[in-house]
Amino acid sequence: MNQTLAAPLPVTLLSGFLGAGKTTVLNELLNHAGGLHFAVVENEFGAVNIDSQLISRNQGGIIELTNGCVCCTVNADLVRGLQDLAAQRASGRLSFDWILIETTGLADPGAVAQTFFAAPELRDDFMLDGIVVVVDALHAGQQLDQHPVVQRQVGFADRLLLAKCDLVDPAAIVELSERLHGINPRAPQQSLQQGRAEPGSLLGIGGFNLDSSLLAADSGSPSPARFVPVTAPAGVRWSRRAAVHDDEISSFLLEAGEVDLDRIGTFVQSLIDELGDELLRYKGILAIPDEDRKLIFQGVQRVAGFDYGEVWAPGEARTSRIVLIGKGLPEARLREAFRGAADAAGPSDDTPLES
Repeated sequence: MNQTLAAPLPVTLLSGFLGAGKTTVLNELLNHAGGLHFAVVENEFGAVNIDSQLISRNQGGIIELTNGCVCCTVNADLVRGLQDLAAQRASGRLSFDWILIETTGLADPGAVAQTFFAAPELRDDFMLDGIVVVVDALHAGQQLDQHPVVQRQVGFADRLLLAKCDLVDPAAIVELSERLHGINPRAPQQSLQQGRAEPGSLLGIGGFNLDSSLLAADSGSPSPARFVPVTAPAGVRWSRRAAVHDDEISSFLLEAGEVDLDRIGTFVQSLIDELGDELLRYKGILAIPDEDRKLIFQGVQRVAGFDYGEVWAPGEARTSRIVLIGKGLPEARLREAFRGAADAAGPSDDTPLES
């Protein structure tokens, strides 16, 4: 890889179930790029309509993964495609500022995300900025019930885009927003207008940055501020009692005071070892005794990273918080194990999550 590139290339992953409207969102983004040039990695060649002339006009390029699958933890075709794009950019054959990956509607975004952290060839030259998931508001209720991959797509998302809202009763949109919030409370939602998202809302997300930004998961009613601009119409109130859905994917918040460094390390390692296949996304901000900086970590399934971030502000409560999003996670057992790491004076006893 040419080492003259000043900074890693940012990458946005666009996902969503079959027919949700991903390509419409992609073309709208390309058509209103605000001066940015894009390269597109297309994982559904022959099944969707990509306007190649529009890409050429932006002096970008299209890489087609014709096997229709990016389901491996480290996908060789994806790695080679990205390396080829970067090489063409470095040589001057292509000019682009950003890479957009559109997955097939049946793809699990986690496999793609893990590639950026598990493949050594990508770590220094590419930066996964965020996962954007398009939800078909007209069919989402049925799809969430019948297709587990739709729940997983929602669970991985940094942004949720609700398409076809003009075809759905406003009260049903509110109910859907509540359900999506129950699966993934950390992903802001917005309704699309002719496939167009709010300007600037899809790029520069920083969804995989090791920083102190963290949206709290809670068990209360969702705040309308989290749905941008999906809001309750006049006469419709937010209420989780309107409908009950037995979704496999859910999220919750672990919270404590300061945590022992050794014990929290054991907790996280046990979390990955025992529940890595069920975890989708997780992120934590931890307060370590006698450490002025916040310890930040986040992960995708079995791939996690740690780093020290900003200094705790004077008077700021030194609170440790972890948001977990996953399938069938044992919440009570995890809460107990996390509490065991709080305020521990001695070294870790290497107690696993299992009691």
